Amino acid sequence: MTHQTPLGKRPSSAMLSAVPPSSRAPSGERADPLASSFATTYAGVLAFIAVAEEGSFARAADRLGIGRSAVSRSVQRLERQLHARLFLRTTRSTGLTHEGELFYARCHSGVECILQAVEEMQDLREGPPRGRLRVSSPVSFGRRVVAPLLCEFQKTYPELAIDILLSDKPTDFISDRVDVAFRDGRMDDAEIIAKQIVPMQMLVCASPEYQRINGTPATVDELAHHPCINYRLASGRVHEWEFKVDGQLRKFLPDARLTYNDADLVLQAVLDGLGVAQMPGYLVCGSLRSGALVPFLVQHAPDDRGHYITYLSRQHLPSRMRVFIDFMTTRIRAANLDCVSELSLRVA
Repeated sequence: MTHQTPLGKRPSSAMLSAVPPSSRAPSGERADPLASSFATTYAGVLAFIAVAEEGSFARAADRLGIGRSAVSRSVQRLERQLHARLFLRTTRSTGLTHEGELFYARCHSGVECILQAVEEMQDLREGPPRGRLRVSSPVSFGRRVVAPLLCEFQKTYPELAIDILLSDKPTDFISDRVDVAFRDGRMDDAEIIAKQIVPMQMLVCASPEYQRINGTPATVDELAHHPCINYRLASGRVHEWEFKVDGQLRKFLPDARLTYNDADLVLQAVLDGLGVAQMPGYLVCGSLRSGALVPFLVQHAPDDRGHYITYLSRQHLPSRMRVFIDFMTTRIRAANLDCVSELSLRVA
């Protein structure tokens, strides 16, 4: 009589077809007992499970996508390793021995756990987005651009938990356990995937009151005669101002009266009329549109920087990362952060 023991969830053909060949050492070398034992057990158990459930070596071979003789050899090696006969075979039926039933009862739960883990990994990549996503961003960009979009994102994907890390230090994907990172400036790291969301525009601004009292610098050199406000990077270095003059990049580091390591404090000092500063467009667009700030030297704004969304690899990208990248790219591009184009049209 054919003895079939239901496993509940049948192993997938992809899982069970991964039966490795016998681990055989190259000629002249001694086989590694651990490697040999592992290969025999792995292949044998998968073949054993398939035969036990199908009640036939031929049907098990069809299910695994391999030859019947390969299934038989794997089971025979497993029986030799266990020093036990696992199947009773006749020309008409195949059933489990008492030892086979005991072995099946012991090993099927382990196989089921493996299959469940495989399915969960497939679900994370292909199923509905869920789980936890750790995201890093520069402090000011995260506060002003990324954070306001999270409410809509979580309403759209309620099974996703977002862990936001705001820091102006370069992101270390491995040690910080970051999935996705926003980065500003120029990308020169070949080890990560970087997708530009929008250009990063750097604009020199001041308050209308400051302009009324101190006038307008007409050239980059004239900035030396104005009180400037600098931004100190997380590395401790003061951020150099950059301009495009006659098609060439020109850097300028003013002798500033005030220096902050927080971009929002730089903006507030400028709004208070304490001096001029070069700031990213996303930070000043609202104030420029409302008239709270006025721009200088727009014609010399650099155009080779960007705001990027970055991650380590395109391969096996989980659905939680794909939807976040697509959502943020679409929403940020729709936020109309292109101040330079507006200012150029206004001047024209």
